[in-house]
Amino acid sequence: MQETYFCKKGILKKFFPILTWLPNYSGSTFKSDFIAGITVSFLLIPQGMAYALIAGLPPIYGLYAALSPQIIYALLGTSKQLAVGPVAMDSLLVAAGLGTISILGPEEYIQSAILLAFLSGTIQFLLGLFKMGFLVSFLSKPLIKGFTSGAAIIIGLSQVKHMLGISLHQSNKIQLFAISLVNSEISIHFPTLMIGLISIFILLILKKWTPKIPSALVVVILSSLWVYFGKQYQEGVAVVGLVPGGLPSFNTPNFNIETIKNLIPISLTLAIVGYLESISISKTIAEKYKYYQLNPNQELIALGSSNIIGSLFQSYPTTGGFSRTAVNDQAGARSGVASLICALVVAITVSFFTQWFFYLPKAVLGSIIIVAVIQLIDIKYAIRLYNSRKDEFAILLFTFILTLFVGISQGIIYGIILSLLLLVYRASKPHYAFLGRIGSTNYFQNIERFPDEVTVREDLIILKFDAQLFFGNIEFFKQLVFDAVEKNSKKIKGFIINARSINYIDSTAAEELVVIIKKLQKKDIRVMIVGAIDPSRDIIINSKLIDVLKRQNLFVTSGDATNSFDGISKKTPLQKKLSRQYNPMD
Repeated sequence: MQETYFCKKGILKKFFPILTWLPNYSGSTFKSDFIAGITVSFLLIPQGMAYALIAGLPPIYGLYAALSPQIIYALLGTSKQLAVGPVAMDSLLVAAGLGTISILGPEEYIQSAILLAFLSGTIQFLLGLFKMGFLVSFLSKPLIKGFTSGAAIIIGLSQVKHMLGISLHQSNKIQLFAISLVNSEISIHFPTLMIGLISIFILLILKKWTPKIPSALVVVILSSLWVYFGKQYQEGVAVVGLVPGGLPSFNTPNFNIETIKNLIPISLTLAIVGYLESISISKTIAEKYKYYQLNPNQELIALGSSNIIGSLFQSYPTTGGFSRTAVNDQAGARSGVASLICALVVAITVSFFTQWFFYLPKAVLGSIIIVAVIQLIDIKYAIRLYNSRKDEFAILLFTFILTLFVGISQGIIYGIILSLLLLVYRASKPHYAFLGRIGSTNYFQNIERFPDEVTVREDLIILKFDAQLFFGNIEFFKQLVFDAVEKNSKKIKGFIINARSINYIDSTAAEELVVIIKKLQKKDIRVMIVGAIDPSRDIIINSKLIDVLKRQNLFVTSGDATNSFDGISKKTPLQKKLSRQYNPMD
């Protein structure tokens, strides 16, 4: 009975990480979390409404997305500082995804956005449950930087209509947006423009000089007072208007099969991008602390559960936000209690104070979004990449251009394809080097890099191959071997394969190695393998390779193999001990 209790308790702690730290929670920690929670809520409330506008939703849905998702994450997440809620990237993806399907009216649009939260959350939850978090690591940093930079520009441009006070056809393709702007016959509303520009100026100044002050809340209060007392709404300044009060009610999403089919592609994109955004900021913050560790698969489960349960309370897709997480950390957050405090403040605001947002100018929400997404454009990283790795810069540029001109979803999908193609290309043609002995020492170096130090022999070739051998690169390896032999075929009597970097040999490569060795042996060339590590050594010994190669041609070092080739059999006690793992009869 007692064993069962502890077993269940261990399982509960695994799925509810809050149980691991809550019993030791202290009053001093609560004080830090309380301040952080209040601080983040001041940023989240105006941001949430602004991001809802990006998604094409009424502002109240941004506040709904700031409630239940962060409560669930506080219970299930492994990061102590991650601030979950609506973010600019997910909001844009929602607008982009829903803009491609046929939707009859505003109510169906809202229901589809909520359904997206459920679907993307389900994908994240299943990925975490089956421990598939490692798949996301295949998305390279250049890909993510290119995508986020392109998306940031699209997000910023989506707010131009609010900043200028004009009506524009919204598009997630920059060329269509430009055409819409040029063809717009509506004149700029200068009072609206001034409010937006002044708000951007205040946000940037406060962020630079006094980052602890909730700058977004400051501009929300000041602009609302200005519009109200200055009667600016009578001059045509667009305001948020009536925001319905009250907490969101429990309601299941509308599970329409046809709609689900249409939403699956964008749901997958949301799941991946949301997790990437969350885990990247979480890792950055977690590196500063030693009292907890992130669990990537549990993070997927936590974010997925946040979206699934959030959708039952009228939330659209959410994830961890860059700016709010940074503010949460700076304000002193030490546990998920900070998120619970933040959610409590949002709940009180939604219940009693939504009428305060009636005179809030939409231009201010637009300015908040523009300032928030500026940090997503990393020009310095692109320049560094161009100067050092032009192949990866090409991925960044390709993804950036596709995101801007073709579409948000297409940008990341084709960017992933290009990244994988580059990965396959590198794996098919990895680094290699022909080695030579340095003088009379037991050190061997690249012949091309140390031409004056190494001894180049006409009768012996040493090839170091820096990758696993598999079906994708075995032909490249075979060509290397035969081309090297062909250059001096009459004098070559030995061929050493330095396998220190070969961590795996698949069945195709193993069979081809047998063919290669046999062809070399027919030319009276002795083939030796040195330094094979455990996985590749086991494959060699337990396959046909060992029958063709023979155990006496397996060595620990290139020096051992060279000495054996030269007929020098003397070994130190250590060399003998190490060589027995290759040749038990030695």
